Amino acid sequence: MTPVPTSTSTSTPAVPTRSERLDELPFTSKHRRLLAGSGIGWALDALDVGLLSFVIAQLMTVWSDQAGQLAWVASAGFAGMAIGAAVGGSLADRLGRKTVFALTLLLYGLATGLSALSWSVGVLLVLRFVVGLGLGSELPVASTLVSEFSPRRIRGRVIVLLEAFWAVGSIAAALVGYLVIPTSDDGWRWALLIGAAPALYAVFVRLKMPESVRFLESRGRHDEAERTVRGFEEAAGVPAPTVSAPTVAAPTVAAEEARVVEKPARASVGRLFGAGMARRTVAIWVVWFMTNFSYYGAFVWLPSLLVAAGFPLVRSFEYVLIITLAQLPGYAASAWLIEKWGRRGTLATFLLGSAVAAVFFGFGAVSGSVAQILVAGMALSFFNLGAWGALYAVTPELYPTPLRGTGAGWAAGVGRIASIAAPLSVPPLIALGGPPTLFVVFGAVFVVGAVAATMLPELRGTRLAE
Repeated sequence: MTPVPTSTSTSTPAVPTRSERLDELPFTSKHRRLLAGSGIGWALDALDVGLLSFVIAQLMTVWSDQAGQLAWVASAGFAGMAIGAAVGGSLADRLGRKTVFALTLLLYGLATGLSALSWSVGVLLVLRFVVGLGLGSELPVASTLVSEFSPRRIRGRVIVLLEAFWAVGSIAAALVGYLVIPTSDDGWRWALLIGAAPALYAVFVRLKMPESVRFLESRGRHDEAERTVRGFEEAAGVPAPTVSAPTVAAPTVAAEEARVVEKPARASVGRLFGAGMARRTVAIWVVWFMTNFSYYGAFVWLPSLLVAAGFPLVRSFEYVLIITLAQLPGYAASAWLIEKWGRRGTLATFLLGSAVAAVFFGFGAVSGSVAQILVAGMALSFFNLGAWGALYAVTPELYPTPLRGTGAGWAAGVGRIASIAAPLSVPPLIALGGPPTLFVVFGAVFVVGAVAATMLPELRGTRLAE
């Protein structure tokens, strides 16, 4: 005999939160505009960083009496980036992602333009520090903003596509280096003036881009948050919920999987090492440090290393341009794999590929084989920039909304410490054993980063923690 239920109950499905509504949307025209708007800023950042390597290569000749101090110019910029990343991330959690994004673009764009007027290494060094403050702040803030709007099922891919704009800026820097800098002894000045474009773009960013819905809700600006979500839903043809989304709703299972600590009341560095957070914070800081050290150590000095190997300045710039083009397929591969293999596997694999390519490049630079230089250099560019894409995708996912900007900013800031040391380490390593020793060291550093990447949690497909 089938038992008869003694009572019946009905349940009303929980109304999704605004964040959940954003997570389940398809990728729309508004997402594309946000990605393109942030990506152009990202490309302009890469243009500025990339130009520096070509500027230093020419100044080694033009300011030959100050050549020994030029390594400090790169490191001064990276010192500014270290401070800017940490401060900018914290400000983004307090003032908003969009506001900090625009202010940092304006700061470093103006400082880059002023750098063109430098009359000594000392002046250039000070201005590059200011450039670094803006540049270091902008990158983690932009990735955090885009991450918080991206649909959950393709969030990693969208962030890698954002990072792919770095390749666009790097290629533009290589073209400016190849076509503008060699034209005269003042070519480096004209190149830096071109790099001042972000100052104008900052106006567009401030007026046109949306503010993070998660940030708006954390500040009690619920009407503004609702209008923003409805704008994205209307672009997707999704009707409004029949009942307004509550300010606080029960978390879904996916959200619980991503959440590791209760929502903190205020962002602070100490909270990055709270319960359940310390392991991922240490691991991501190690990956950022190792990736920055090898990337900036290799690519900032790449044109100068090729000149030192006996190639003419223009030919060296041409080779760097060709090597830089390999960044685009690297990002494409990373964008596809990050939703297939996951964040952790993709990041570790690309870092290991970078290690192998770095060693081959080092020995190719010594032999003078153009084919080996180009093939190994393109492989290094492919794997290294693919790793960067995965790194920027995974970092914002590790932290809840009130800590996301702080977490991403401090991870980037720790990485910038390595980028300060890397340009300074190149001359002594070259003196110790030439390019092979230098790039074997870079390869070993990449391997350490790959091991640290395996210690990160895999958050593919989960919701961002609130």
